[in-house]
Amino acid sequence: MGEAMWPAALAVATGLLTCLTTKVLIPILAHREILDRPNQRSSHRVAIPRGGGIAVIGSILLAWIVLAQTETVPSGVFEITLGAVLLAAVSWLDDLRGLSPVVRLLAQAAAVAIGIFVLAGPRDLVYLTAIGLLWIWWINLFNFMDGIDGLAGSEVAAIGAGLLLFGSVGAAFDPALQALAAAVIGAAIGFLVWNWSPARIFLGDVGSVPLGYVLGFLLLDLAVRGHWAIALILPLYFLADATITLARRLLRGERVWQAHREHFYQQAVRRGLGHAAVVKRVIAADLVLIGCGWTAETGWTATALAASAATVAILLTALARGSRGLPKFPRESYIRGNDGKFSPDPPRVDFSQRQEWDR
Repeated sequence: MGEAMWPAALAVATGLLTCLTTKVLIPILAHREILDRPNQRSSHRVAIPRGGGIAVIGSILLAWIVLAQTETVPSGVFEITLGAVLLAAVSWLDDLRGLSPVVRLLAQAAAVAIGIFVLAGPRDLVYLTAIGLLWIWWINLFNFMDGIDGLAGSEVAAIGAGLLLFGSVGAAFDPALQALAAAVIGAAIGFLVWNWSPARIFLGDVGSVPLGYVLGFLLLDLAVRGHWAIALILPLYFLADATITLARRLLRGERVWQAHREHFYQQAVRRGLGHAAVVKRVIAADLVLIGCGWTAETGWTATALAASAATVAILLTALARGSRGLPKFPRESYIRGNDGKFSPDPPRVDFSQRQEWDR
């Protein structure tokens, strides 16, 4: 019973730490004017504190360090923590005053280089390069997908839940994976208390970039150990939305490094769905993907992959339609931009009080 309960206890402890730290950060960031301000690319009317990722990634890494110190998880977690701290520091500077894409990419390459040698598998240069490029793409697409209230946090929690389930009752019982995933789940849920629509704080790059890094490590670690199906299925919605959007923009000859509002979730909010409505649809799909991932690792790989692809296709189609065909309710629609990303968002005035808004 104790062995079954300790991941839950770890998740609760990490969640409480994240929730309380985020609460403390909100007025500090607001007072220091570290805000996501309206600009020519974003039409939100009220500046919102950004930098909540400090609490999220800080809580996760603290939990991981404690687990590694107690030898609950492999010592390689120390190297992953180092890479995540590097990315958090560079991303925080980017949040404060902006850095060039080259500097950000070099930091990501350095962190991935540190992490690659923690992963199992061959040491062949071509293999390592492929893994590294995939990891860097995942880091960036995760950052791209952090564009509406609650979306990134919900995806972190969902992927963590899938990993925890697999480590607990999957084909390969893995107490270390249970522990690492439990910390991730707790931190994500603790942050969602403040980031669910209407959000009072945003992750910022200081959160989304290192979160992409640590999730990438967990997923790639499974993949190189032979569990590639679940590693592909769990993040499939984020992979599909970001990759399809990038491909479309490339085919149109657009500058893919520039901010835009072409992601499927952004189309949904532009077409009338609120933030919470979009995220709830993603969560529902993620629950199906968790089941598919577990099924794939129990011998039904082809069936699970087909079901996963169908689930994501249905979700993308629904998001592209937005609220068309649904009953219309009055709502004030304007756009909030997080690092240049656009989506409708309700007004926020008082940082100390949650604002009621029917999504």
